[in-house]
Amino acid sequence: MYRTHHCNELRSSDVGQEVALSGWVDSRRDHGGVIFVDLRDREGRTQVVFRPEESPEVAAAAHTLRSEDVVQIVGTVARRVAGTHNPKLDTGEIEVVASSLNVLNRSDILPFPLDSDVGNEDLRLAYRYLDLRRLSLVRNLKARHQLAKVTRDYLDRNGYLEVETPVLSKSTPEGAREFLVPSRLIPNHYYALSQSPQQYKQLLMVGGIERYFQIAKCFRDEDPRADRITELTQIDLEASFIERGDIVRLVEGLLKEIFRATRGVDIQTPFVCLSYRQAMDRFGVDKPDLRFGMELVDLRDLFSGSQFKVFRRALDNGGVVKCINAKGFAKVTTGQIEELTNLAKESGAKGLAFIKVEGTEWKSPIVKFFTEVEKEALKEKLAIEDGDLVLFGADSWEVACSVLGRIRLKVAEILKLVKDSSDWKFLWVFDFPLLAFDPAENKWNAMHHPFTRPKKEDLPLLESGEYGKVRAEAYDVVLNGVEIGGGSIRIHEQDLQAKMFQVLGIGPEQQKKLFGHLLKAFTFGAPPHGGIALGVDRLVMLITGTSNIRDVIAFPKNSRGFDLMMDAPSEVPEKQLRELHIQNRRAE
Repeated sequence: MYRTHHCNELRSSDVGQEVALSGWVDSRRDHGGVIFVDLRDREGRTQVVFRPEESPEVAAAAHTLRSEDVVQIVGTVARRVAGTHNPKLDTGEIEVVASSLNVLNRSDILPFPLDSDVGNEDLRLAYRYLDLRRLSLVRNLKARHQLAKVTRDYLDRNGYLEVETPVLSKSTPEGAREFLVPSRLIPNHYYALSQSPQQYKQLLMVGGIERYFQIAKCFRDEDPRADRITELTQIDLEASFIERGDIVRLVEGLLKEIFRATRGVDIQTPFVCLSYRQAMDRFGVDKPDLRFGMELVDLRDLFSGSQFKVFRRALDNGGVVKCINAKGFAKVTTGQIEELTNLAKESGAKGLAFIKVEGTEWKSPIVKFFTEVEKEALKEKLAIEDGDLVLFGADSWEVACSVLGRIRLKVAEILKLVKDSSDWKFLWVFDFPLLAFDPAENKWNAMHHPFTRPKKEDLPLLESGEYGKVRAEAYDVVLNGVEIGGGSIRIHEQDLQAKMFQVLGIGPEQQKKLFGHLLKAFTFGAPPHGGIALGVDRLVMLITGTSNIRDVIAFPKNSRGFDLMMDAPSEVPEKQLRELHIQNRRAE
């Protein structure tokens, strides 16, 4: 028997008991011949004492131990001497006095220390099997495990069947770029790694499964970002004869149980609900962070007669004038103003107008264009006080909202308005636009995916070609400014789905080639259905409080999508390529 207890299990109640522990040497300290070793395993650490006067040979062997040696010890649990308790350890009131030591494996010198932060993430990922020994990463993986277990138990209780869907699928345009896999048996044909189980789960509904879920691995050939990766995991679910309200209640109940299990907190339900229009109008983004205020304020009425050309031009062109009041931010530096201005320009604005309020003075080149009536109305509407910084957006509604939305988040970051990372603010966003026009491609694209159902009352707009006004039966669930899940009620009629494909520029022949399986299925009595997918990686990232999504994945790729530990992607022999009917075109 290698162990009787793990390294975070022993307490004062175990004093006098003989135990066996196994793990890694976390640290070794020599106190005048008495050796103290912190022994570590997945669960935590226990202090082990080697005393020469009690076991000379064992103490001598302990002198040779180095960090990360793998050992087994047998000894007796003792209470620590008064004044030497370690409150940072759960086992801090006891120690194990060793009577035997068995070195199971020696460790070479590590490429980086495990007890301090390592700035070089690529080095950590190249030796991920060492990095995983950090208790912080173990904690993240435990949270991920708890999330998966709670999800399965909860959905099982609610009548959902866990069904696995294929990873090798067909390449179809659903939004993200796909990874292609060549077929050896069928030359010049390719599978696509599934970017989501979307079509399969809808076909499960046609098949009468009624309630499906899966903790699914998805693959998207996208440029990695801080919260986006090429291999992602999602809690995927779909149900027949279901409405939006049913999905909302189901997901709120699931998240409530997940947070109770992983964080020991009871989140408040029901969540706040906003339409897409309300979210953009008030916060400038469709995934608002509700942990702080600083909402966007509409000033169209106030400046309806403005002589300021920038405001006048925006209003005359059917646009808006909006602003935010950054309370206490009049101390803004020139560098910070430049940063905010550049951010505004990146978001589509021509610049950034602002007013600094210092004492009774409003400092801004634009104030001279305001009448006294406008200034007084602005002061009252925004509750302007000494120390405030008012930032304006004057453009089309979409641009003005987006610009101030990004400015709002940046100001909140600078002012550190979010002081408690465990302040959980959930909300639902409903009624997204069904379609968005892409001027570069001169075509309409689906805001979510092409299987999302238009709102019933907006179907005439779809028929009449007023695509920009059509709303979707779509919904996102947001936590602290991060979208953690999205879904919709789906199209289940063959003619409506064909119409949707047509609007997206997919003609009848292409529809048959790309989506013939789905359209045919819808002719055999497809039930009304809908669902949602929750991002496991993002959700665990928020639960554990890390800002790096790779810290919640056992073996992630780096920021360039490269697996430094396995050296993947890698070259393969020419023979293997020939079997796949691929000609390797090497650079000259």
